[in-house]
Amino acid sequence: MKILYEFIPKANFIDLAEEIKDLVDGLNITDSAGGIPAPSATAVACALKIKYPQKIMIPMLITNYKGPVEIAAVASACEALGIYGMVPDPGDAPRYGYPIRTRKDGTCEILSDKEEIERFRRATGPAEEVREFLRNIVKIKKLKLGCLLTSRRPTEEAITRIRDAWDFCLFLRLEKTSLPKLKELASECKNLGKPIYPYFVVETPKNKKILERIGWPSTTTLEKAEEFAAELQGIVDGIISTCLGDLEADKKLLDKLQKFRE
Repeated sequence: MKILYEFIPKANFIDLAEEIKDLVDGLNITDSAGGIPAPSATAVACALKIKYPQKIMIPMLITNYKGPVEIAAVASACEALGIYGMVPDPGDAPRYGYPIRTRKDGTCEILSDKEEIERFRRATGPAEEVREFLRNIVKIKKLKLGCLLTSRRPTEEAITRIRDAWDFCLFLRLEKTSLPKLKELASECKNLGKPIYPYFVVETPKNKKILERIGWPSTTTLEKAEEFAAELQGIVDGIISTCLGDLEADKKLLDKLQKFRE
């Protein structure tokens, strides 16, 4: 099982990557999470791919913040450097300006109505349109494009999405109650030859308030992380571990997960 790490880029991202490089098989890199400007997921992925060529890099591609030319540009950069894959998603509303919706033909529109913005963020169609734009208009061929799945949506809906033209999947909101759903989706992914990586969100005293604020359930605690990870062996291709910014806990978690690495 691959151990990936949710990498939240800051100005010292090169130093942070050096600290954890021996503990991970790759990174899932956030892209200005929460709409707050941060080092670009693509720029970070490309820089670290050059430094650590054997590592799996999966930058997020938050499309709310980018017009069609920028979306095409970052995907082209990733393809040129052999990045494993990107995950297009509308993401959070930007701190500055308004969300941009890119259509599959390369046109775009600015969204300014609050209700329309919220519907757009929760929809699955926008990611599919960006995928089609990249595949058919920009002609991105080698770069894998992945989708987000969530335990909040019906299983049948998630399976329909898996069967669409996505190359791999990330699974949100893994906890004990959603484990059966993950297993069902993972079985479908295996049949289709598509990797699936659930987020493995570990609660700590330091990040508990963050979890409450963003409304995410934790997968487990640091004390029970190994027990839960053992249930995932042979089911998923890897996990994306995170303590949501609690760096010291992240290191402890990654150390605990070493026994599960292939």
